[in-house]
Amino acid sequence: MITTSRVPAPKSGGTARRTFFGHPRGLATLFLTEMWERFSFYGMRALLPLYLISGGPAAAAGSQGHGLAMNGSTTLAITSLYMAMVYLPCMAGGWLADRLWGPRRTVIVAGCVIISGHLLLALPGLPPFFGGLALVAIGSGLLKPNVSTMVGHLYDGPDDPRRDGGFTVFYMGINLGALLAPLIIGTIGQQYSWHLGFALAAVGMALGLVQFVLGTRHLRGLHDRVPEPLERGRLGSVARTFGLWLGVVAVCCAALVVSGHFTLKWALVPLALAGVAIPVTVLARIRRDRGLDAGERSRMNSYVWLFAAAAVFWMVYDQGASTMAVFGANSTTGQVFGIGFPSSWFQSANPVFIMLLGPVFAWGWLRLARIRKEPTATVKFALGLGLVGVSFLVFVVPMAMASGGTAVSPLWLVSIYLIQTVGELCLSPVGLSVTTKMAPLKYASQTMGIWFLAVTAGDSVASLLVLSGVDLGTTPVVAVEGCLALLAGLALFLRRGRVDSWQPATVPGRAAAGAPVRGGSQV
Repeated sequence: MITTSRVPAPKSGGTARRTFFGHPRGLATLFLTEMWERFSFYGMRALLPLYLISGGPAAAAGSQGHGLAMNGSTTLAITSLYMAMVYLPCMAGGWLADRLWGPRRTVIVAGCVIISGHLLLALPGLPPFFGGLALVAIGSGLLKPNVSTMVGHLYDGPDDPRRDGGFTVFYMGINLGALLAPLIIGTIGQQYSWHLGFALAAVGMALGLVQFVLGTRHLRGLHDRVPEPLERGRLGSVARTFGLWLGVVAVCCAALVVSGHFTLKWALVPLALAGVAIPVTVLARIRRDRGLDAGERSRMNSYVWLFAAAAVFWMVYDQGASTMAVFGANSTTGQVFGIGFPSSWFQSANPVFIMLLGPVFAWGWLRLARIRKEPTATVKFALGLGLVGVSFLVFVVPMAMASGGTAVSPLWLVSIYLIQTVGELCLSPVGLSVTTKMAPLKYASQTMGIWFLAVTAGDSVASLLVLSGVDLGTTPVVAVEGCLALLAGLALFLRRGRVDSWQPATVPGRAAAGAPVRGGSQV
């Protein structure tokens, strides 16, 4: 809804301009872009594990066939690795926007890549499936940081009183897309045609891209600015390095295929290892930077603890789209109060709870802050970790009930998603804000990508566990994961004094950025 209201006059002179709920009109463009991108991504994510097991021994009874008939372990490994790879390119997306193309061109390229990926997924067979999966992951990673960055560009610096509210409106668009996708794409894909569902995801992204191109005139002209253009000589060097590594990978894969030794593990294991190695390398490189002053080193010591806590959190939390999704398809009655629904609808539970509870938590933290009792970021992280651990300990109960083939009530999973959402609201809203405040100033442009790498690390560890033979879908493993997350939260809580002592109350030269809530989508 576009309304006309009185807002501060633009510098060019003028008294009033059309706004989006009192915010710059460009917010409507970015709201819809992110909503449609999340619609395409979460629709595809809701279908992914179900499509992988469809037609195989792990498939849910009554689901339509023509899937890839993979076993449960392979399904969990691919799903976890896919979610890890979506967030790995975020730093590359920020780098391309900062050094080569600017945010607008990067988003347009990313949107085209995502559409191409979904169209490939709409074709039957393994080659287009894995090719499409790779393109969607790359495109989503390139798009994510730049749309969020452009939201910040709409306002007059970090002190603009509308800034935090603008990110709140933006996050509602994210969760609206995440809510609708499983209901529409999930239903059509699971009950009628997997490939039609993937094609609908492409249509959603196309709608988002078209309205983005048409609405960029409302983005204040900053969307085309390249903050730090790459020197012409450096561009050639970067291209040669990238081409060299790409060639090495291609030669290795070709050698394995020709020799007859290529298996799915040869593709998955290196990617999962890279998903752990890259975040560790990035953090280690920043900590070893001799250009950091004592205060920046201190903040990085604290941040490593919070980063590790976030990685453990996402490792457990994101199994809501893999381990829990497969359980929901195979071991629940699929009915609530006599009303049946496809299991892909479980993926709408998180955005529903986020939209209901997000404002309550925002009010609660503000209320506690006013009476000087708001928990520190470390305590919030510890609480989030503890709650996600508790959710998996609760998950043990329906898993045990279903061990003999008995179908359990879907309300078990709904209650688990609710506990996880409360944990998410304790950890995620402060995650990016803490990152932007604690990362050294020379790495300020990379901070959003650094935060996303925690998701990559956590999901990559989950994938490596499956590839090493650990079955994440068994009751003992779920219980161990729950206990480990709970113990990690307790350890962080007990170390809160030490971790907080490394965090200065204020960081010179930097304003605390209002960070959007992840909301089932990792803003």
